[in-house]
Amino acid sequence: MIKAFLMRTVTTVMTSPKLRQNARQTRAMVRQLKGARPVVHYFHEAADPYSHLTAQALGQFAARYDVDLRCHLVPAPIEAAAPEREKLAGWGLRDAALLASVNGLDLPATASLPSDEMTDLANRALTAALEGGTFLSDAVKIGAALWANDKTALSGLPLATPEAAKVQQEGGQALRLSLGHYLGATFQFEGEWYWGVDRLHFLESRLNQQGLDRTGGAPNYPAHEITLGAVPKAKGKTAKPQPVLHAFISFRSPYSYICLPRAKALADHYGAELRLRFIMPMVMRGLPVPRAKQYYITMDTKREAERVGLRYGTMVDPVGLGVERGLAVLHHAIQEGQAYDFALSFTQGAFADGIDATTEAGLAQLAQRAGVSDATVKAALADESWRAMAEANREEMFAGGLWGVPSFRINDGEARWGQDRLWAIEQDLIAAL
Repeated sequence: MIKAFLMRTVTTVMTSPKLRQNARQTRAMVRQLKGARPVVHYFHEAADPYSHLTAQALGQFAARYDVDLRCHLVPAPIEAAAPEREKLAGWGLRDAALLASVNGLDLPATASLPSDEMTDLANRALTAALEGGTFLSDAVKIGAALWANDKTALSGLPLATPEAAKVQQEGGQALRLSLGHYLGATFQFEGEWYWGVDRLHFLESRLNQQGLDRTGGAPNYPAHEITLGAVPKAKGKTAKPQPVLHAFISFRSPYSYICLPRAKALADHYGAELRLRFIMPMVMRGLPVPRAKQYYITMDTKREAERVGLRYGTMVDPVGLGVERGLAVLHHAIQEGQAYDFALSFTQGAFADGIDATTEAGLAQLAQRAGVSDATVKAALADESWRAMAEANREEMFAGGLWGVPSFRINDGEARWGQDRLWAIEQDLIAAL
């Protein structure tokens, strides 16, 4: 009880919009009193396709916003921060190609994962660009040569020594760690982090609000979201089968919570079946989640929840017994057609209402408000078959090339990862119709 109370209190304060605004104002005031320029740090990872896309936004960003943009090289994140590295690399390349197409950015059509030799050359060229003050203009062509696997082009660029490149990466890594992050393609401005072109609009809006936007107007890279547009009519006399929207979720994932209403809206609007595929959380599968990653996910989910109009921030972590009991009930709720209602009730309870799912009273409350009967809960808690289903779902998700939640696919199509890819799932759903 005391632990749950403390967690509710701490998370409510930590995610408070008022606290965030006060912190922003305080940092801006301190900077102004010192007579210092506003500084945005950007961390670039050569072999990260998202960094290549983000590099293409830097020149426009620097010209528009009245800030000092300081760029740093960083190595790949540690395994704990980016597990399943091979799957992440393969999926990231496909996803970056998708992002490039919708944001007007370039990624070579023949892009493949770079070798260590090519990555080393790119880091040497990037180091030379940093040392020569030409990073904003050179990073894009360096990345283009790297992702096109053009060794001749890379070798023909000014190159720093391998030792100098190593020093640059070590310095960038040390600064990134001290500021509290772990990924490439990230921006840091006065206490807050923004990942790639996906979250750049949050930084742009903040700079605009602080009077640091030289031109004004909408962000250069706005968020992409579902539209729920016209439903295409089937061609021909034979109607296609009802499409299935598979949603792989975890009861410890805040992103799973904020994706559920939009996934349901997509299914309802386009006449699809929403099929929830639950899996065990990473930490309960023996994969550690570093503290910096936990903090970033919490704060990033808050911004995303605000963007889509969902409550979020008063939390009690259901990890362990809470998740296990919740998944047992969800397994039975699926069979009774109450899957969505219970999944939303559970995740909303954990991440917005501060309901302790590890207690009998908490679980009962979550089930009752979803319309799940006491008899169903009792039967579910006596049934261990949910464990085999969770593992089967995990294996299927891994077979699709993904490893984390929330992930989605339409029918047997390509899987996509992240609540911020529901717009792509909408495109897949339209295509399936």
